[in-house]
Order: sequence, then structure tokens, then C-alpha cells
Amino acid sequence: MSKNTVLTLVGSLRAGSTNAQLAEAIQLNAPDHVEVVIHDSLGNIPFYNEDIDVEGQVPAAAAALRAAAEDADTLLLVTPEHNGTVPASLKNAIDWLSRPFGAGALNGKPTAVVGTAFGQFGGVWAQDEARKAVGIAGARVLEDVKLAVPGSMVRFAETHPKDDAEVVEQIKGVFDALEGSRAAAA
Repeated sequence: MSKNTVLTLVGSLRAGSTNAQLAEAIQLNAPDHVEVVIHDSLGNIPFYNEDIDVEGQVPAAAAALRAAAEDADTLLLVTPEHNGTVPASLKNAIDWLSRPFGAGALNGKPTAVVGTAFGQFGGVWAQDEARKAVGIAGARVLEDVKLAVPGSMVRFAETHPKDDAEVVEQIKGVFDALEGSRAAAA
């Protein structure tokens, strides 16, 4: 049986990001039949501009993102909340993956959104915005896959999410929901 590949895009570019740590915890707790691939920093991808999205001229970082998304079975977005919405780096990745219109790497791709944020709701506004954007871009949004961890800066100040039993249990729920969505689509 081949492994199900989950390409994970982390919206935070900050060193020591709690969302990057959450992505690591997700990777460490993946079932044996799932390979979680955390894509390198989205910070190297230039802002989407149709003038540079031309065959033979697509920036290497954007082309690598598209190739990774095309090769993945599922996409997982891990997002903080910046001013009540999704960070520019993640929105930019969605923009690159949405092109060419109607045939981008997101077209029909099962996609889930999770994350953590400093606030009391764990970044649910950003997660909702990311779901909206990625759905409009053509992805098949997995609405039942949810994980929002509040109070991240305090909660993870001395504990990595991989060592937080409640978070690890919620991660297992994410994989159960991903598996359920995959079975329903088959």
C-alpha cells in the first residue's frame, strides 16, 4: 500500500513559530500509511503576479510549490491569525496554486485547515478565511477537519505541541477526519 502524502503549508514565517511546531507535531503523529511533508518556507515565493506567471519564467520557488501540491494526495494548511485573517504568505501560496485558472494544483485537491494563535479562539477567523480562499481557488475543502489551539504563546512557551497530550489527541482526530474524507470520496 502506498503512503498518502499530505503536503503541509505553514503560514508563519517566524523562527520558533508555534504553527511550525504544530506542523512538526502533526508530522510526528502521522499514522504509518501517511507521509506528512512540510513545505519549505513560503517566504521565498514572490507575490503572485500574472506578468511573471509565464511558462518558462515561473519563479523556481513557485514552480516547486506547484509541483509539490500536484504530487500530494491532500493539502494541509497550518495558519496563525494575522489581524483577524490569514497571513499574506499563505494567501500568496493559495494564489500561486490556483493558477492556471480552472487547472491549478488546487483543483479538486482535498484540503484541510488547522492552526494555533495567541487569542482565545485559536485563530478560527484565519482558518475560516483560508478555507474560503482555498475553496474559491478550486480545492475540495474538508470542512470536518478542524483544530484550533488558543493561547499559543503561553501554552507553548515551555512545551512543544508534540508534548501536549490534548493537542496530540486532537491531531489524531485530524487524521481520523482526513481518513474519513478520503474514504467518503472513494
